Amino acid sequence: LPSPSHLCLPLPVLQVAHCQMIRDLSACLLGQSLRVDCRYENKTSNPLTYEFSITKDSRKHVIHSTISVSENAYRSRANVTMHKNLLCLYLQSFTTTDEGVYTCELKATNDYTGNQIKNITVIKDKLEKCAGFSLLIQNTSWLLLLLLSLPLLQAVDFVSL
Repeated sequence: LPSPSHLCLPLPVLQVAHCQMIRDLSACLLGQSLRVDCRYENKTSNPLTYEFSITKDSRKHVIHSTISVSENAYRSRANVTMHKNLLCLYLQSFTTTDEGVYTCELKATNDYTGNQIKNITVIKDKLEKCAGFSLLIQNTSWLLLLLLSLPLLQAVDFVSL
């Protein structure tokens, strides 16, 4: 008979695998704004709630959230966009006073494995500029429309031949 300790082994492994929702947290500068990317794996079709916060001087400040109320100091400067498996926080007029440990927290409705949390330390002088491609995604829906209409244009050309 296998010893009881062998029987217990797979359980923690399964729980950990199930919990790996947030894959990556990164930050970059987009003009005068800070952008924090929270990439995740969607393990469930249940709605996701999120919270972006900053810890500075040992105090947590909520920047943008669907879990709790964001602080007035950040509410007017922050917005969040959701793409497939990516949450982006944009904090306008980013200065050194906004430096600190940024946290992305995700929670899936009716998922009792607990909230997913990942931290990143943000220091203005150490931030890199965001790649140009993501800037296009944020600002330019016409580019997407152009790309989508290219096959259509080629088809029209083909017919006119």
